Amino acid sequence: MVTIIDYGASNIKSVIKAFEHLGVDVLVTNDNELIKKAEILVCPGQGSFNQAIVALKEKGIDELIKNHIKEGRPFIGICLGFQLLFESSDENGHHKGLGVFPGHIRRFRFDDPTLKVPHMGWNLIKPTDSDDCYFKNLPSYYVYFIHSYALFELDNTLNGTKTTYGGEFISSISRDNVLATQFHPEKSGEAGLTLLRNF
Repeated sequence: MVTIIDYGASNIKSVIKAFEHLGVDVLVTNDNELIKKAEILVCPGQGSFNQAIVALKEKGIDELIKNHIKEGRPFIGICLGFQLLFESSDENGHHKGLGVFPGHIRRFRFDDPTLKVPHMGWNLIKPTDSDDCYFKNLPSYYVYFIHSYALFELDNTLNGTKTTYGGEFISSISRDNVLATQFHPEKSGEAGLTLLRNF
């Protein structure tokens, strides 16, 4: 059973469909008691960092996420759910995140006027560790992105992937029971489904 947190963010339907396609039972909830009991917890989302972190804190879900990860239970963060795991973000001012991992989310800034923000569409991910089991046997390393803010430095205790768009940024992280992606595996065809299946 996969439990998907419903905290008012968009993009839940496509995440549900991806897991159902894999034959996984899905529960969508914002009920704290059900989130506490989750075996595999998923935090999806598109939208504003500050609005999301406020919604999580108002519902007390922020602490449930941190406890879930600390206890070693499987966790997947997708897009905004990736960004929220870090210490802070510059989106719409300076805002603190969940602080599960060190790192700061910043807006893309380019000298090249041909590069547009948001970064949207298909791009290549490059694993930082060739032995990372989550990224084994993907049929393609091209995945789907839509975001204006990104993480640009990777803590050396984390594996993950990097992607180039006017320079390198961190497109996913993985460590033990946590997989979090700036890209959308649920919109990335067989590559994304294989990643979720590996996890």
